[in-house]
Amino acid sequence: MKKLIIPFLAILLGTTSCEKFLDINQDPNAPSSEVVTGDLVLPSAEMNLASSYGNFLRILGGYYSQQYAHSFGTSNYLDYSQFTISATRSSGTYTQLTSRVLKNLEFIREEATESEDWGTYLAATTLRAFTYQALVDAYGETPYTEALDITNTAPQYDEGSVVYAGILAELNDALSKATPSSTVAANFLFGTPTAAEWIQFANSLKLKILMRVSKVQDVKAELDQLVAANNFATEDISWDDIWVNESGKASPYFQEEFATYFGSTQVNVIANIALMETMLASEDGRVGAFFAKNASGEYKGGVSGTNFSTSTTYQSTYFSRPAAAFDMPVYLITVAETEFFLAEYYARYGTSADAEAHYIAAIEASFSSAGATGAEDVYTNQYPWDQANYEKVIGIQKWIALSGVNNFEAWCELRRLKFPEFGAVTGTQIYNVGTDNFQPELYVSGTLYTPIQVNSNVGAGKLLQRLRYAESSTSRNPNAPATKPDTEAIFWAK
Repeated sequence: MKKLIIPFLAILLGTTSCEKFLDINQDPNAPSSEVVTGDLVLPSAEMNLASSYGNFLRILGGYYSQQYAHSFGTSNYLDYSQFTISATRSSGTYTQLTSRVLKNLEFIREEATESEDWGTYLAATTLRAFTYQALVDAYGETPYTEALDITNTAPQYDEGSVVYAGILAELNDALSKATPSSTVAANFLFGTPTAAEWIQFANSLKLKILMRVSKVQDVKAELDQLVAANNFATEDISWDDIWVNESGKASPYFQEEFATYFGSTQVNVIANIALMETMLASEDGRVGAFFAKNASGEYKGGVSGTNFSTSTTYQSTYFSRPAAAFDMPVYLITVAETEFFLAEYYARYGTSADAEAHYIAAIEASFSSAGATGAEDVYTNQYPWDQANYEKVIGIQKWIALSGVNNFEAWCELRRLKFPEFGAVTGTQIYNVGTDNFQPELYVSGTLYTPIQVNSNVGAGKLLQRLRYAESSTSRNPNAPATKPDTEAIFWAK
């Protein structure tokens, strides 16, 4: 679906040369706006979003949703595995999203408004809304109404509900201006120069925004109108067909965790027993698409909260690693996600028959994207539709589907839907660090478990609910709010 529609040099502008001119509001040596146009800035903003959302947020989301565990002996993400994070860990990503993504998207929006280039305006607005939603979903509160103004060094933090309302209004405004034939500046996401697919992307994003708040706000009227129009993306929205097997040009997650461009062969991320055993118990055909077999040709998952560093048996070759390739897509929204949201919409506001139809479509779409077979067995025999427990079956199947494409969204939906739930078995029972006693048979399929050495501020049987405000945002901002507890839910999850 996505083609390389502009010179590949633009990837380098987005990943290695952005210090030179992409941060247009801060660099005094930047070229003027007559030279830097949307055709140059939009691809660069895209690549900076891809490198943050498709790497850092993917990795931590995988640990916080118990799709990933930590490998033998290493410590890079052991804190994530124990449901914790410091204020410094996300600072680089926060700065990249705000300075190199949002500021550049705002430049594009201003330029597009002046020229009435409404297709480009919609594209930049959609990515802006997507980025702000990710910030709220990660931190809960973030500068929004006073953000992006270089004269204001101490912007107020806005409540997440305020940001959500703002980006929803921005999307509605942009959609009211653009038409399917509106032209769009050169970009990596879609292979056509018109706005038709951006309109579908914006509608799919609106559905996600509205459904995410639907348990705490009455948005039925807006949802009814959006669902009735039924103009959602019909293919997965992702950056693909643009990555090259070279340093600085490969898919971000692959380059971070699997490439040896920099001489490192360290193994950090492995499969988590929770996800792995749940998929194996239902003979889920997607397991081979999402994970590689271990050195013995088996699928094995590790336990959250430890790195097996004292083990003589459970070393890195014992466990399965996520499947990864230099050209793996960076997914923004998949068809399966949209169908799961529609299933939930109809379960709550419509008929069980319609809800089941979209639930089946969601699972089939996930299997199709994975290139796997066996979807019918999953929704017929393993996890059939259950109207009385729709959040459970949707929650578990969405957790599985997102594990191979978008782990950050899996963490978001776990916090919102509350499924899978925590079982009675703990990580310490499954694996005793002191005796090197591993009992995977104790794990109960379709549940979470308390990690070994879990964050004491979170405690047993609970998920980490938010990231701590990034130090890069708070350190020189007297208006930054006090740090909220790790267990305080984002507004849409309360």
